[in-house]
Amino acid sequence: MTALVPGSNYYGRIAHVLAISLFLFALPRHSVRADSGPQLQLDVSKAGPRAVESMTERGVFRDYRFAWTSLTEALESNSVAPLNGPFVGTAKGWFTQAVAKQRQNGLSSRYISQKHKVEAVFYAPEGDVMELHDTAEYQLQLLDGAKLIHDENVVIHYVVLMTPAADRWVVRQLQAVQGF
Repeated sequence: MTALVPGSNYYGRIAHVLAISLFLFALPRHSVRADSGPQLQLDVSKAGPRAVESMTERGVFRDYRFAWTSLTEALESNSVAPLNGPFVGTAKGWFTQAVAKQRQNGLSSRYISQKHKVEAVFYAPEGDVMELHDTAEYQLQLLDGAKLIHDENVVIHYVVLMTPAADRWVVRQLQAVQGF
């Protein structure tokens, strides 16, 4: 058994581990993945005919951002699992087909540095549908296995329909359009 003597290598390692632990403890408590997700600005001031309540605004913001995080993960990993939950109806069907087509061709996509400027333009009187206009900017990379075959910065406009589900808002339709 090694004696624990001040100044020995053992105490030096303990001091090093404690210093690292204290440093890590002082870091903010959030994951890198949450920070690297899409940046989103949501403006609900022009929505009508019903005004968007603050709780609804927070939910739409959270769930639309999560939908893009999930879509990015699905297209990069070629897995439809991330689409379950944030997407329903036409949007889910279309993205499921996109993942299948990528997988079939041995390709995958990355959406990097996403910035979404989103405006709510319609909120139904019954509160059962919201139309959003999204101007999205991101770097789109297409990969063949691990080989990068296409890389471009894009600006795309989307018309989005979201509807409330049991405990969240879901994307029912996400359609690229020419301008607004």
